[in-house]
Amino acid sequence: MATLNLKSIVTFVENQAAAIQANASALIDFSVGSILRATAEANAAVAMWLQGMVLQVLAVSRLATSFGSDVDTFVNDYGLFRLSSSASAGLVTFSRIQTTNSALIPVGAQVQSADGTQTFTVIVDTTNPNYSAVLGGFLIPAGVAALAVQVSAVATGSATNVVAGGVNRLLTSISGVDFVNNAGPMSGGANSETDAALKIRFVLYLLSLSKATFSAIAFAITSLQLGIQYTITPNQTYSGQTQFGFFYVVVDDGTGSPPSSLLTQVAGVIAPVVALTVSFAVFGPIVAIANVSGTTLVAPGYNANAVKGALAVAWTNYIANLGLGVGLNYIALGGIANTIPGCLGVDNFLLNGGTSDIPASPQFTIKPGTVSAN
Repeated sequence: MATLNLKSIVTFVENQAAAIQANASALIDFSVGSILRATAEANAAVAMWLQGMVLQVLAVSRLATSFGSDVDTFVNDYGLFRLSSSASAGLVTFSRIQTTNSALIPVGAQVQSADGTQTFTVIVDTTNPNYSAVLGGFLIPAGVAALAVQVSAVATGSATNVVAGGVNRLLTSISGVDFVNNAGPMSGGANSETDAALKIRFVLYLLSLSKATFSAIAFAITSLQLGIQYTITPNQTYSGQTQFGFFYVVVDDGTGSPPSSLLTQVAGVIAPVVALTVSFAVFGPIVAIANVSGTTLVAPGYNANAVKGALAVAWTNYIANLGLGVGLNYIALGGIANTIPGCLGVDNFLLNGGTSDIPASPQFTIKPGTVSAN
C-alpha cells in the first residue's frame, strides 16, 4: 500500500482555523469554549471517522493487508477456503498379561493420554494384517502378547499431539487386554490454517491454474489437509528405473504411517491436474528409525539427570520434525548437545550404532527410535 498523508485530529482543527483566519478581515476567536473552536473540533471528528473508513477499505481490498475473516472473504471469491484444524494420529500398542485366548480390539475403542486431556479412537486400517472387517476390529491371536494399531484423536488442533509414552489409559474396556501405550508420538495435529499460510497457498493456487505442472500437483496435495508432506519424483519408477511420462508421489500426514484412505484421496486430487497419458502412483513413506546414544558430559553445578533429559528431548524433537524426504546428518545431530545448558559435549556418540548419516530419500521419513543420553 502506498504511503498515505494521514492527519491527526489536532491537524484537522489547526488547518480549519488557519483557513478561516486567512479569509477573515479581523482576528477570529478560536479559544477553548468558543463556538468556532467547537465547530472545528466537530468537523475534525467527522474527518477522522472518514479517514478511518478509507483506511479500512484500502486494507481489506488487498490480500496482503487483510487479516482474519477479510482474508477468507478475499480468497473465497476465487473458490479457495481456509483449511480447518486437523487431528493427530499414530500407533498405540495394546498388550496383555495372559495370552491363552485371542482378543479383539474393536474399531471405535478409545484410549486417553496420561493427563486425561486427549482422547484417541481406534480407526479402520486395512493395511494391518490383523484387521478383520467381519469382526469389526483387530484380532490379537492366542499366544501374542501385544498388537499395535492406528488411532486418531477425537479433537483437532496442535494440542492433540502427544509425546511417546503419553497415551497409557484405556477408556474402553477390552476383554483380554490390560495395557496400552504409544511407542512413538501422536503427531499430525494442527490448528486451523493461519492467515500467512493461506496467503502463501493462494499464490500456489494461482500458479496451479496452469495444469500439468509441479505447482498444480503440489497445490492439489497440500489442499487436502494441514500438515501433509509430499515428495514428487518425475520420470522414474518407485524402484528407481527410468520411465519417461511417469512420476510417483510419496505422501505422509506426519505420522509415518498414513491411512490408505489418504493415499486414495491424494491420487484422486492429482488425477484431474496431470496431462493426458501421463501416469503416476501414490505411496506411503518408508519409516527409517534413528537410534541415538551417547555419554553426556555434564558441567559442574548442573543437575546431571536434567541435562541428560533435556538433550534426549532435543534429539527426539529434532528427528521427529525432519519431515518426509529429508536426511539426518550425524554431525548436525551431535551439535545439538552444544545448545543444551550444562552440556559440555557427548562421548561415544552413535547414530544407529555408527557415525554415518542417514541419507535423504524421497521415499523415506526418519522417526526417532531409542534415544539415550546417558
